[in-house]
Amino acid sequence: MAENINKQIFRHVYAAQNRGKNIAIEIEGLHKLRRALIKLDDAARDDFKQAGYQAAEIVVDEAKRLVPVRSGRLGKTIRAHKVVSGAKVSAGRTTVPYAGPIHFGWARRNIRPNPFLYDAADNRVNDVMNEYFDQMYEIWNRNV
Repeated sequence: MAENINKQIFRHVYAAQNRGKNIAIEIEGLHKLRRALIKLDDAARDDFKQAGYQAAEIVVDEAKRLVPVRSGRLGKTIRAHKVVSGAKVSAGRTTVPYAGPIHFGWARRNIRPNPFLYDAADNRVNDVMNEYFDQMYEIWNRNV
C-alpha cells in the first residue's frame, strides 16, 4: 500500500466559503498516507502533530499581527494546537471570553465582526500549504 503512494498524492485543493464560515484546506489522499505511515512507524503520529503545528504557527503569527488591540490580552491567547488530523488555531479562553464576539461580531451590542483568524488564514494560505506539504514529504521520506 505505502509504495503506491507518491508525490502525486499531495494535490492541494483550497476551498474557502463565504466570510463567517469555516475555511478548509484539503489535501487529497492525506488520510491514506497517514494510515500507511502509522502502520510503518508509531512515531509518525507525533510527526503529523508537529507538521500541523508548524503550519498553524504561520497563521498564528499573521493573526497576532491582525488582531485588534485594546489591552493586548486577546492577542496573547492566539495559539496553535497539536492535532494528528491537521492544524488548529484558536483565540480566547475563559479569562478572555470576548474572542468570539470580536471575531464574529455581536449585533445586539453593536460589535462589528473582525474576522482576524479567517483573514490570517486567507493571507497566508499558500505559506501554510507549502509548509504542510514540505513536512508531509519529509515524513514520507523518513518512513518509506
